[in-house]
Amino acid sequence: MKSLKLIMLLAMLGISQMAMAQTALVKGVLKDAQTQEGITYATVHVFRSDNMEKPVAMSVADENGNIRQEVKGTGKFVAQFSSLGKQTVRKEFTLTGEKEIDLGVILTKDDSQTLGEVNIVAQKPLVKMETDKMTYSVENDVDSKTSTVLDMLRKVPMVTVDGQDNITVNGSSSFKVYVNGKPNPMLSQYASIAFKQMPASMVKNIEVITNPGARYDAEGTGGVLNLTMQTMGGGQAQKMNGISGQAQLMAAPQGFGAGITLTGQQGKWSYNSRIFGNYMEIKDMVVEGNREQFTSAGTSVIDYQQKGRHMQKFLMASFGAGYEIDSMSSMNANLSIMSGKNRDNGHPTTTYSGGIYGNGFSYSNAMKQTKLWKSVDASIDYQRFLNKERTRSITAIYQFSHEPNETNNWTLFDEAYTLPIDLTSRWSFDHDKTDNHTLQVDYVTPVGKEQTLSVGTKFISRRSKTDSEYYLDENGEFVYNPLLSMKYKFINHIAAAYSEYEGKFGKFGTKAGLRYEHTWQDVSYELGNGEDFKKNYGSLVPSGSLSYSIAPTTNIGLTYNMRISRPSISYLNPYVDRSQPTSISYGNTDLDVEKTHTAGITFNHFSSKWMMNATLRQSFCNNAIEQYSFYDDNILNTTYGNIVKRRQTSLNIFMNWSLTIATRIIFNGGVNYLDLRSDALDTRNNGWTANSMIGIQQKLPAKMNFSLYLVNRTKSKTLQGWSSGFNMMNATLNKSFFKDKLTVGITGVTGLGNGGDLAFDSYSQGSNFKNHQRVRIPIQTVMLNVSFSFGNLKQTAKQQKKIEDDFMEKENNNQNMMNNMGIGM
Repeated sequence: MKSLKLIMLLAMLGISQMAMAQTALVKGVLKDAQTQEGITYATVHVFRSDNMEKPVAMSVADENGNIRQEVKGTGKFVAQFSSLGKQTVRKEFTLTGEKEIDLGVILTKDDSQTLGEVNIVAQKPLVKMETDKMTYSVENDVDSKTSTVLDMLRKVPMVTVDGQDNITVNGSSSFKVYVNGKPNPMLSQYASIAFKQMPASMVKNIEVITNPGARYDAEGTGGVLNLTMQTMGGGQAQKMNGISGQAQLMAAPQGFGAGITLTGQQGKWSYNSRIFGNYMEIKDMVVEGNREQFTSAGTSVIDYQQKGRHMQKFLMASFGAGYEIDSMSSMNANLSIMSGKNRDNGHPTTTYSGGIYGNGFSYSNAMKQTKLWKSVDASIDYQRFLNKERTRSITAIYQFSHEPNETNNWTLFDEAYTLPIDLTSRWSFDHDKTDNHTLQVDYVTPVGKEQTLSVGTKFISRRSKTDSEYYLDENGEFVYNPLLSMKYKFINHIAAAYSEYEGKFGKFGTKAGLRYEHTWQDVSYELGNGEDFKKNYGSLVPSGSLSYSIAPTTNIGLTYNMRISRPSISYLNPYVDRSQPTSISYGNTDLDVEKTHTAGITFNHFSSKWMMNATLRQSFCNNAIEQYSFYDDNILNTTYGNIVKRRQTSLNIFMNWSLTIATRIIFNGGVNYLDLRSDALDTRNNGWTANSMIGIQQKLPAKMNFSLYLVNRTKSKTLQGWSSGFNMMNATLNKSFFKDKLTVGITGVTGLGNGGDLAFDSYSQGSNFKNHQRVRIPIQTVMLNVSFSFGNLKQTAKQQKKIEDDFMEKENNNQNMMNNMGIGM
């Protein structure tokens, strides 16, 4: 009998141990209740319901708020989700032996508990890393209140900004700019100018979509930059009616600027308005050049030098309103206006000698260019969810844009020279306008567990009209010359349809899509030396990605896409620019659409203190559009052609290290190998380019922040030559007052070397010429920035009071637990 009892007891213990040893995968996703965005890197603790003191498991949510936690045993459990600035949420569940349990969507909201004034010293995540895109949190960057969007872009993974403020994405200058998920033609065209003036505080996030899926337009070989603008309360969800805003002032020796942002909510209505303008002027820009031409008469040399001045005015205003029709549908309307004026003045001296110019001669002239550009964009969109889980939806968008532009060029020679080249003073006036109408409909539906299908269609109607007038000086009066003038119309229609599938299978994730775009182009000339032409072609654009989660904090992904670049009218237009007496430039109506294929591998790793992204990419294009030059009748001709085979291999690395809760180190850089070949020109060029941005952000006592950044770029290759690199440094010190409502910052910028200026050399050569140019730009400056927040901006964003020592102890405990789990830094 005793033996039987012993056997039964052992059996029961064995069953109990088997039950305890059973492991279940607990899944779910933690989201913000207001924005429905995933809570990045939230901490997950799992307790037994009868012991809330000691967790039995712990993990960290991924960059999308997804939770995957293995829990051993059976019985009742409680999962606790916490994140800085959010309310702690608990979810009860019971395990009875199943292998997997899905907690679904867990909602949290901003922590509005009021326990007194807080001195927040924690570091919020700057970057959200995914296989096919990176999201840089501008609002979490301590420099955002005293910087521009262009300053922020220098830190954004996969983006490079050179010393002349030229932007490249994935090593390409061909990219598209979206605002709140909608394409913005004017920002795409004038990205550098606009971002240099736009306050960073207007932007919540910058998304770098490195592998745009089938939903996105196929154009833009570098990818897409999507700016998510600030909403209510500077990105904090509002839970009450009211209005809040921010005012900004900027002043520097080169210029000044001011802006104001207002956001509000009243019942089911939400609204926002922004306006910003500035004036900047750079004096004493020096341009020097040397051109050699090889002819049967010997080597001819042209030397020129000028000191110039650059002026820029910028104004941007936007207005938006949203209405929540019911719990399942909403409408939004937006209107934005941008305008700019650029003016460049100079007085170059040019000297000719040798070869066909014999003993030589020289002349000087006044040069002035004024460019006015504007944009009016309006859009309205409607979204409706078709099921209570909000996983099935339909969205319709209509967008209109109107873009009028004017360009004036004056070349006024100092006297009536009698020389072997034509030195008649000249003036050209170019005015054009473009109207865009866009209609897009998208439908999203689940097709299985964690699987989604998206389909949609889009139509763009674009009409442009250009009138280029050319005048020559006749006895002190400019007279219209119809032979050198041009007037034409450009019609461009694009119809597109796409389908895209996305799914998750355990640790694997996949996305695959196919997009078809058909283009109709029709150019007709009313005046000038161009011939009417039409083009009609289709482009089938595939894309795909595969990701694998190695661990909750580590993932790897493979990507592929094909992107296209349609030749713009500035590339196609055969109008001949004769503003310079010894050189001309014109477009090429025979250009074809450029097609680029890119494959890449991405590695992401993050912990509570360390974040890293590494992306290796290979791209190739066999019909790249390239600008090139050649001599004809002693005149340097510059035009475009599909004449290049381009191969590019790049490695980009982003690292963010929270050295302490008050110190952050950032690195953004990469290396790039470019191979360019042209059979048409019998030319080949290749070489390496490296770029880096390394910075430190330091929180100081008395609510002060200090930042220091070093930016470097090495020499880069072009088909017919090279362009030099640069080195520069900027530092910012800012301080907050009145419970963070007022921020005052001072920023210093300087080049490293060349007396603090930036010097850019460019070199090109052909079969019968060599050309060298140096541009020297004085950038040394000190800027004062002031921003003031008002209204109920802080009402829903108050943090719990916390003693710094307690916070440090919690961080250390969390890190020790991560190390024990093998997550370690």
